[in-house]
Amino acid sequence: MALNEKEFDGVDSPVHDGRSSEKSSTFDQNVEEKYKHLPADAHPELTEKEIKALYRKLDWRMMPILALLYLGCLIDRGNIGNAAIEGLTQDLHLTGNRYNIALTLFFIPYALLEFPSNLVLKYFRPSRWIPFLTVLWGIIMTTMGLVKTYHQLVAVRACLGIAEAGLFPGIAYYLTFWYPRHELSFRVGIFFASASMAGAFSGLLAYGIHFMDGIQGLHAWQWIFILEGIATVAIGLLAALVLYDFPATASYLKPHERAYLVWRQKYAYSDQGEDEHFSWQYVKDALTDWQVYTHALLYMTIGGPLYGFSFFAPGVVKSFGFNTADTQLMTVPPYVFATIVLLFNTYWSDRTRLRSPFILFSLTLNIIGYSILLSNVKWSAHYVGIYFILAGGYSAFPIMISWASNNFAGHYKRCVSMALQIGLGNFGGAIFSNVYRTQDAPRYKLGYGIVFMFEWFGIIATIANVLLYRHINAKRAKLVAGDSEGAGVKLSGEETRRLGDKAPTFRYNL
Repeated sequence: MALNEKEFDGVDSPVHDGRSSEKSSTFDQNVEEKYKHLPADAHPELTEKEIKALYRKLDWRMMPILALLYLGCLIDRGNIGNAAIEGLTQDLHLTGNRYNIALTLFFIPYALLEFPSNLVLKYFRPSRWIPFLTVLWGIIMTTMGLVKTYHQLVAVRACLGIAEAGLFPGIAYYLTFWYPRHELSFRVGIFFASASMAGAFSGLLAYGIHFMDGIQGLHAWQWIFILEGIATVAIGLLAALVLYDFPATASYLKPHERAYLVWRQKYAYSDQGEDEHFSWQYVKDALTDWQVYTHALLYMTIGGPLYGFSFFAPGVVKSFGFNTADTQLMTVPPYVFATIVLLFNTYWSDRTRLRSPFILFSLTLNIIGYSILLSNVKWSAHYVGIYFILAGGYSAFPIMISWASNNFAGHYKRCVSMALQIGLGNFGGAIFSNVYRTQDAPRYKLGYGIVFMFEWFGIIATIANVLLYRHINAKRAKLVAGDSEGAGVKLSGEETRRLGDKAPTFRYNL
């Protein structure tokens, strides 16, 4: 049953979602009144062509700024690798494992604070919280260019982890407000493509900044931190002007388009809709859900090695015999290739509505890449191995996040579960930042061997998830059909909403 556009003519557009919380709240309630009584088979009248046009409108409005935000995040997190070959390690006397400790101290607060940050995002306004975090870490990044000692560097890196903690899980969760579950992977892929491009841009920027060494008495590595931090602050201020909180408050959409998005998201995970009221039971449900931990393990086997290798990639490339400036340039092509593979992988993941086969493909690329780096072959072959590693790591990331998002129902449980998965998984960044020991440079065979083993754990975790999901889906299908012990399952709409992804009618995505 479709409802005519006129049904929504009474909903006025706000001036802007973010300028007045009172207006935003009132508008949200008005839209709520329009859609909350609609059953799952009723929706605002949009043709297939109009629906595609609506999502294209969202893409053009949201994805560029989200991609810019994450681009700044990854550049600021990873530019320490470019700074290291510009003299950072010598000037701050980063001998022994000091460089590894500086990398590790970022990930501890980063992993611990992702969960509470996502709760803050749901309670407060995304259009303010996300830009605030961006401006904050941009300022911190700028101050990193002024550090004089190892201890100052470690302290600022820890502060950077605190500020950046909320961005990635926040954006991943924020996108679930706007896009249906089977169209999420490509959108996460678009904004995560900026992560792989961050490596390319970071190399290009570092190449240009290399020639600023000595200006105003500052070293090139200091200019890397200062200039890239200032750019991040500018991006954060821009985001505050263009981000909207929720579909119901997006004034650039027509009333019936807003109503469609609100209706669509209400029934994206359940034919009875999702419960919007917070309860600590959702936190308990997330903490006791086996999915959180299998997905966290998968995240750790993909994200941890990717973070660790990215920090050391410039040094690995320099060991091939290039000078510093050429090394910065030679880090660019592998990241461009990774971006292409990422977009290909996420596009077909959404088209086929499958996640696990594409994650397995990406993990296989990683295994091939580390096998090459462990081999005694020419530097050119090792350079090709870097292409495989970065392509595998970056292309798996958005699909892995979408897979978890698809299989957690209920806004608050999804919010908590995604933050827990990402937070626990990001402890892998702390682990894998330490497998590349100074004494093992530049071949890092011990580090490559450890990562190679963990990639196989990722394959095992993926296959285990699929087998469990298939078993549960089949069992639920029998229950619903009344084939289990001769009795069907009948639940009220309220019971179905409360059960979320545990409801017999919910099917896990494979």
